Amino acid sequence: MRVAFLGLGIMGRWMAANLVKAGHEVAVWNRSSGKEVEGARSASTPGDAAQGVEVVWMCVSDTKAVESILFGPGGAAHVLTEGMIIADSSTISPSATVRFAERVKPQGVSYVDAPMTGSKIAAEAGQLIFMVGGEESVLARLQPLFQAMGKQTFHMGETGKGQATKLVMNLQIALIFEGFAEALTLAAKLGVDVEKLLPLVQASMVRSGVVDYKAPFILNRDFSPNFPLRLMLKDIHLALDAAKESRVRLPGLEAVEEVYDVAAEEGQGDMDYAATLTLLEKWAGVEVKAGAASTK
Repeated sequence: MRVAFLGLGIMGRWMAANLVKAGHEVAVWNRSSGKEVEGARSASTPGDAAQGVEVVWMCVSDTKAVESILFGPGGAAHVLTEGMIIADSSTISPSATVRFAERVKPQGVSYVDAPMTGSKIAAEAGQLIFMVGGEESVLARLQPLFQAMGKQTFHMGETGKGQATKLVMNLQIALIFEGFAEALTLAAKLGVDVEKLLPLVQASMVRSGVVDYKAPFILNRDFSPNFPLRLMLKDIHLALDAAKESRVRLPGLEAVEEVYDVAAEEGQGDMDYAATLTLLEKWAGVEVKAGAASTK
């Protein structure tokens, strides 16, 4: 298929590369220059990339970025033609997604929201999991692309439901990791050996995929970004906004938001969201590490 891929960040670059590997004809565009994908054509604007393609696939940082690359100067929407598909793997507002879909509908363009879960490792390996909103017939056309980038696709309903689902998923990740980080901090303060604690956690009902994935990074004190803290904070804000629109209270997430706000203010925005642990450590005067706990 002929694909325009817009956004070559931590996830997007690997996604575009896997489309090229699968034999698709890909044009790429990124907001900041200097990022290329071998075998893909580099475009000067989103509209340049989208010229004459079948699918415009986006993976950018936030709602404003999606609106800009679609409808701003040089945007993809200016070159859309009947029968084309927009697929968005960004994590953005569900209500804005519905509005964007309505704006391109008169042009005969289908809109699919397809945020994903998985790390940059999963993106590189083509093992992402997509949660998708849109029409079944449109999803069927996109299957070769989903298969090139991921291992599973879950159809969650009409356009907008993929984004809604992603917010629900990231809400859980944020809360699960916060519980894990707080437990590790208290364990360190009480002198419990983290290396002895982790096998117990993994053998019990406390075990989770979040813990399994993040524990090795924490033991190695590696907070390089698999999922930057600033993006998790953005998703927390999106979830709280969606809850407000729906008149739902999320008291646990409101408390976690405060931790992320302070961490961002202290310069951790570009670190992995697991770096929120270091803020808890600072408050407690301890450091979580392999072997005996360290008191600062």
